[in-house]
Amino acid sequence: MRGIITVLGKDRVGIIAKVCSYLANEEINILDISQTIVGGFFNMMMIVDLSDNTHKFEAVSKSLKGIGEELGLEIKLQREDIFNNMHRI
Repeated sequence: MRGIITVLGKDRVGIIAKVCSYLANEEINILDISQTIVGGFFNMMMIVDLSDNTHKFEAVSKSLKGIGEELGLEIKLQREDIFNNMHRI
């Protein structure tokens, strides 16, 4: 199963490290990543493979949301199929 992670908030040191460390510990592979900083605001989108993760999707989503709260960011995890359907024209 693949997911889309989005991270948005005020830029600060360690955002990518914190998110990527969590993903590595959970056996979640990053398939693609894009990040930009505009006017001091950080924006990152990742496509991840959750196939080897042993936790439920909702638990991973909740953990990422908690990391976001800790860092003062908004972090969301969505299922790829739902993300694609929401953004289909």
